[in-house]
Amino acid sequence: MKIKALLLFLLFCTVALVTDSVAKERPRIGVLRFTNHSAAAWWRGGVGTDLQDMLISELASTGSFRVLERRELDAVLDEQDLGASGRVNPRTRAKLGKLTGAQYLVAASVSAFEENTSGGGGGISISGFSIGGKQEKAYIAVDLKVIDVNTGEIYDARTVEATSKSSGISLGVNRGDFAGHLGEYKNTPVGKAIRACIIEISEYLKCSLVEGKDSDCMDEYRQKEHNRREKTKGSIDLE
Repeated sequence: MKIKALLLFLLFCTVALVTDSVAKERPRIGVLRFTNHSAAAWWRGGVGTDLQDMLISELASTGSFRVLERRELDAVLDEQDLGASGRVNPRTRAKLGKLTGAQYLVAASVSAFEENTSGGGGGISISGFSIGGKQEKAYIAVDLKVIDVNTGEIYDARTVEATSKSSGISLGVNRGDFAGHLGEYKNTPVGKAIRACIIEISEYLKCSLVEGKDSDCMDEYRQKEHNRREKTKGSIDLE
């Protein structure tokens, strides 16, 4: 009986460890290139890829996801093909059939953008530094879709908004490394609104995909979504 009890105990511990390991597995996620459905003047050729890279970096920095690099997939496949050719040491070569598959793909579209400038135009610029008295405001909305790779269904969808503004006398630096084609907007309301939107998306995905749709953090996002819908309805006349 003691042996049987011991075996049952060991079996219980094994099941518990496996269950706990599965429960803690980080979601495998891939990010697609952003698309644009707005009239944003800053959108140009490579911006969709820049925003994709920004979101990938934000998601990876949370430590909550296994973020899969799909944009560089061709280079990965080339490395695997080279390893399979026999010209690389077998102990160090990349192995075929070892690519990790995604559970979810994130698709995002810039659906709205507004930028307003008002106030005096007495600003000056010297050696890359600007001092101005005008007021600027930028608003961006991104439609987000999370696609379940196994079923092809939309697992989650949400519109994320961000607003940034500057007013009064401001001192800004025009130089910076704000993601490729968006570099010139780093210290502007436009750049700040974009960055805030990307961060909001990463935090929402962590709540939805890691914490779960029944988690406490989702209550905050449901309230945000309710407020957004009410604000939108209040801005138009419905007959």
